[in-house]
Amino acid sequence: MGGAYRITGDKYPRMRPPRRRGRLAFLAVACVAVLGLLGWGTTQLVDAFDGGGNSTAAAGAKAACTPRASATPRAAVPPEPARITVNVFNATTRTGLAKKTADELKKRGFRIGEVGNAPKEYDKKVKGAGVLLGPGPAAKTSLPVVATQLPAAERRTDAARRDAAVDLIIGDAFRQLAPEADADRALAALAEPRRASADEKRNC
Repeated sequence: MGGAYRITGDKYPRMRPPRRRGRLAFLAVACVAVLGLLGWGTTQLVDAFDGGGNSTAAAGAKAACTPRASATPRAAVPPEPARITVNVFNATTRTGLAKKTADELKKRGFRIGEVGNAPKEYDKKVKGAGVLLGPGPAAKTSLPVVATQLPAAERRTDAARRDAAVDLIIGDAFRQLAPEADADRALAALAEPRRASADEKRNC
């Protein structure tokens, strides 16, 4: 270029300001990112040593209250005496024995059905203390309950029988029902699975 203005030297004047603003913005973003990572890492550590332990404890408590499948199934819960109807039959030659026994069973909470002499197939043919006869399902429900009153009685079931009553057929060796205190203890032992189940529910 000629004239009054000349450019000398090997440096030229800058036509725009230096890029300092861009660098500052980049540094600010980087700092925010680093702080965010540090905060996230701290939260994870706190959860691992604090919150994670509480979650594990809660899960353990919940598992303890969850019913577990038993390797051996529990026995069926026996019914209350008030829900069992007992027919009392006398297979001996002693008169009045069926009524006397039925009255005692009623005092102990059982329902009383028929009372009288034993059917022909049992009349004067029961040499033991007695026979307890009921439908098939009674073997694990009502028969054990009635048997607490006369433990020496033989237990039998009839699959063809439709009614739920239990027959107590008194035999020649019968003297009396089991003492009431002994019968009550036997009933309490039968009810133990029911009590254990109720305790589990309360604990949960």
